[in-house]
Amino acid sequence: MKKDVFKVVVVLPAFNEAKAIGGVIESIPATIGNMQVQSVVVDDGSTDDTAIVARDAGARVVRHLTNLGVGAATRTGFRAAIELDGDVIVTIDSDGQHDPADIKSLVDCLLDGSYDVVIGDRMLHPQGMPGSRIGANWLLNAITFLVYHGSVSDSQSGFKCFSRKAILTMDLKADSYAICSEMIGEIFAKDLRYGSVPVKPVYTSYSRAKGQHFLNGINIILHLFARMMRRV
Repeated sequence: MKKDVFKVVVVLPAFNEAKAIGGVIESIPATIGNMQVQSVVVDDGSTDDTAIVARDAGARVVRHLTNLGVGAATRTGFRAAIELDGDVIVTIDSDGQHDPADIKSLVDCLLDGSYDVVIGDRMLHPQGMPGSRIGANWLLNAITFLVYHGSVSDSQSGFKCFSRKAILTMDLKADSYAICSEMIGEIFAKDLRYGSVPVKPVYTSYSRAKGQHFLNGINIILHLFARMMRRV
């Protein structure tokens, strides 16, 4: 990146997050160093006031008419970030599970380390993370390795930072939560440089209820094994 001024675009996929998303957006820094920060919410067919709350909090809102899945919403957010001339693109959950103050750490790591992708890694310091989620993460890490032949310690993190080059290089197709594993596969397939920084998830009663459910985990596993079988 050669420009003197960068633009950071924060992408927030959202489905029925009116209760939490306003606070998340308002906590996202307006600038990081000399870089402007723009929030983009992809309202994935919400039936509540997610879009209104997000817009009132200062985000640009893109809407899906129907619920297509977090993967589809993320890909829509990436397209919007590129159209907005984003140099650095961050993904963060809309339910308050991540601390927006950590965005600066991810962006600084991306730029200082000349990385293409930086992963906000909950597993580096998992204190306070429910044991069931730690176990599920390790299982999905192992399956991600089997399918994509590359592994990181938190393959399911929704808190990531990408260079513009990485977004334009990755070929993402998943509509579901499987997009997290697909991203790891693309990092290794496309020889993208990556790093990790520790982030501490915020587990409120709301974020626990809105997090990945057991069925989502099963769907991720089925998606990964179906992809592996197509390669056999």
